[in-house]
Amino acid sequence: MKGEVMAIIEAAPEGGYWAVSPEFPGANGQGETLEEARASLRAAIQLLIDDRLEDALRGLSPDAIRESLTIA
Repeated sequence: MKGEVMAIIEAAPEGGYWAVSPEFPGANGQGETLEEARASLRAAIQLLIDDRLEDALRGLSPDAIRESLTIA
């Protein structure tokens, strides 16, 4: 799945950077460089998506229709 979300990245007082995404409360990342902070946030968002998908599919009827939607 590909999509775009907003990343808010700020310098951390102790050095490095921290990052959050308003679209995914609870997902945050950190790193010594901007790219490390971005990568850490991407990983946190992916973990949340995977976890929510697993929860949603648990106990789903085998007859349920599963399809992908594109959101513009």
